[in-house]
Amino acid sequence: MDTLFEPWLAFCSRRAFLRHLRDGALGLFWLPLIELSQGAEKLVTQPEITPDLGRTLRDTVEVYKKPSFSADLVKTYPRDTVLPITAATVGDQNPPHNRVWYLLGNEGYAHSGAIQPVAQQLNPPLTLPPRTRRLVEVTVPFTDALWNPDRPRDVAYRLYYSATFWVSKVVLDRAGSPWYRIPDDIWDYHFYARAEHFRPVEPQDLEPISPQILPAGKRIEVRLADQVVIAYEGDRPVFMARTSSGARFASGDYSTQPGTFVTSRKRPSRHMAAGSPATSSSGYDLPGVPWVSYLTETGVAFHGTYWHNDYGRPRSHGCLNLSPSAARWIYRWTLPHAPYYEPLVMEDSGTRVDVMA
Repeated sequence: MDTLFEPWLAFCSRRAFLRHLRDGALGLFWLPLIELSQGAEKLVTQPEITPDLGRTLRDTVEVYKKPSFSADLVKTYPRDTVLPITAATVGDQNPPHNRVWYLLGNEGYAHSGAIQPVAQQLNPPLTLPPRTRRLVEVTVPFTDALWNPDRPRDVAYRLYYSATFWVSKVVLDRAGSPWYRIPDDIWDYHFYARAEHFRPVEPQDLEPISPQILPAGKRIEVRLADQVVIAYEGDRPVFMARTSSGARFASGDYSTQPGTFVTSRKRPSRHMAAGSPATSSSGYDLPGVPWVSYLTETGVAFHGTYWHNDYGRPRSHGCLNLSPSAARWIYRWTLPHAPYYEPLVMEDSGTRVDVMA
């Protein structure tokens, strides 16, 4: 649970809400809805809290006998291992920003920050008329995109669950299986991925949230000290999500800067890349970043994140990382409203965002 929506937030006024946040009463709102009794964890099983699968996000992910980094090590898994998530619980006090642990099958516990909750959903392929594009979303833990669908070893990118892409064409490989042609949105090339691994994003998925609220009645607070994003309609909080803001790296300071901004540009999908991930701690190459709502001309934005699940501490290159579901909510709720078939919307105005130290 990484977000709170009204009516969970409806019980308190803005003043009371901020007091509860400051006092820590809401500080762990994203933890699973579980109780601890006599020091023993009480597990919440599927499907109430967690998805049924998790993908490991680091080169090495440790599994422990108990939900604690000080517990006995049971096993380690390499990156992109897909494992069953059978329950979630709260571990010890470290790390304090994220105490959620996942029980992986019956083997042991892994910290949630190293596990992306995923699903395995296959989909019927689209039939695209000429000169029509469709927005799609990855619905499997990962899928390898190829430069040519008939050369399976020629991998262009590995695409991950919840990433979004524009599809320009459907092609068949030699075996007759459908593949989507995906044009890259920053480089002059395209690649192909298996059609069944993507869900078409439908118009109703992007319908505006609270369109009846006047533009001046919507506002977002980003509280850097608390690493939370709060959306208000008037003085009433209607949405809250953990975030990961900009951080300091060995190569430089990428901290998100306080100030007042507006969400004047949006993209439902963006290939974000800078530097070389192989040679620099500040390099990254991330195709299909979903639900991007920009705050600055330099590219600082709210956006969905599939490369970590460790919200609550700074760790980005200046942007405000959110879970994909939280980023889509922000994308739909803020102004300007993005037309369904538009890859980019730009206006002079948008929803006010106050980034606070």
